[in-house]
Amino acid sequence: MGDVSFLGAVVRRVEDTEYNGQKARAVVASAAYPTNIEDLWDAITNPERIPRWFSPVTGDFKQGGNYQVQGNAGGTILECEPPRTFVLTWEMGADITWVRVTLTAISEEGCSLRLEHIAPVTEDGEKFWTQFGPGAVGVGWDLSLLGLHQMLRDGQKMHGSDDPEILGSEIGKSWVNTSSDGWKKANLDYGADEAKAEESRVATTNFYTGMGD
Repeated sequence: MGDVSFLGAVVRRVEDTEYNGQKARAVVASAAYPTNIEDLWDAITNPERIPRWFSPVTGDFKQGGNYQVQGNAGGTILECEPPRTFVLTWEMGADITWVRVTLTAISEEGCSLRLEHIAPVTEDGEKFWTQFGPGAVGVGWDLSLLGLHQMLRDGQKMHGSDDPEILGSEIGKSWVNTSSDGWKKANLDYGADEAKAEESRVATTNFYTGMGD
């Protein structure tokens, strides 16, 4: 099963930004991995390795190509600079956001991964943000980063990061609680009110563990 201590070490931030001339907000997660930059790049871009820590992804894996995550988002790869960074659209129905992943070597056998999920600031988006805060997308990405950690550590897929039954179990709740607590702190650091940040934490935690059904 996944290592909760890894989730505790993830660095989380919320940042105001602009994208394509639009006012936007970025939910940012950074984590360190005990491997070199070439191997980490392969782990996150090789369609044969991706399902070992994430959902299967199909498509044309190059700049300008399209991709589709099984049962989830699809989009277009806007930028791709191996083995350093890629940027893609993250499209769910009519909603379009952007994901940027950046790798940085920190030693011969150590690398950091920074993931930014960028969303335009809109009226509907602000309603969603008020309810769930950064954990709405942040917890999901944390669970994916945890799966990547597990795969790189011992070669095994971390079962349950997208399984509602396991996420509702004690181990699953520990993953979600650790992540959701971290995103509450990031929300507070961003300037959120304590009471609102706690409401968002509870709503997000309940959503991921199935307690909000």
